[in-house]
Amino acid sequence: MGAVTIAFSSILVRLSHASPSTAAIFRCLYALPILGLLAWIEDRRFGARSWRERGAGLLAGIFFAADLLLWHHSIGDVGAGLATVLANIQVVLLPLVAWALLSERPGSRVLLALPLSLVGVLLISGVLEHGAFGRDPTRGAVFGVGAGVAYVGFLLLLRHGGADLRRPAGPLCDATGVAAVLCVAAGLVIGDARLVPTWPGAAWLIALALSSQVVGWLIIGATLPRLPAAMTSVLLTVQPIGTMALAALIFGEDPTGLQLAGVLLVLVALLVASVSRSRRAVGRTVPDSLSAEPSRARRPLPAPAQSAQEP
Repeated sequence: MGAVTIAFSSILVRLSHASPSTAAIFRCLYALPILGLLAWIEDRRFGARSWRERGAGLLAGIFFAADLLLWHHSIGDVGAGLATVLANIQVVLLPLVAWALLSERPGSRVLLALPLSLVGVLLISGVLEHGAFGRDPTRGAVFGVGAGVAYVGFLLLLRHGGADLRRPAGPLCDATGVAAVLCVAAGLVIGDARLVPTWPGAAWLIALALSSQVVGWLIIGATLPRLPAAMTSVLLTVQPIGTMALAALIFGEDPTGLQLAGVLLVLVALLVASVSRSRRAVGRTVPDSLSAEPSRARRPLPAPAQSAQEP
């Protein structure tokens, strides 16, 4: 559900006709009041978080800002569909980074799904064909892969920041706030930031903030701590598939036969990894690597007056 929701992100960016920095800035700014309210409600119920607890969410904002800026530039160069696919190079990188840093060894089926996903992403991107679609496909590919690298850091840190399953809004609010500040600074340096909203572009950016940044990422943020990183990366490939379809319908971006074959490969990878996860997930809620006490996930939640750290 979260991946389907954020599949509309690059479509709404294109419809807004905003510059890359402007789209990144207002995507975050328009979402902050709602995320801030939800985070405040969480703090009222479960107690305020310490700065140490908020560290992962704040750091995630740095990677999120880089991801948004690079990805929005890629959208302008290669189109909404291909830019989204290129950014999803995280499908390959995220499980490997999680394996190296979190000792989360992917299961055999997930390891099989990863090369299938990689080949699918390559086919969908059009890099194996001549006459690739886009204003500057080479530069767009560089921006897109860079966005994918930043995406890995954002996902892992947001996942760690959401280890307290009762608080999905807090870490996302922290990341969004940091990203908003950094995008404003970067936009002023780059020179493409427009800090006064104009219509009708602002309406599309409001829709982007409410759908993707609030609803989509709240759902994904609540899901990340409940799944292994490898499974998360493969499930999120629903986003580029959905965006490819939407871009074809709305903007006439016409995928080739090779790109459609890539979509099929990604769907097969999703099925393979999902079957693997469903067999291993019986009776398990939170991955052990996210908690020093694995049995904690099976205990009752503390009363609202207690701190998030109390058993």
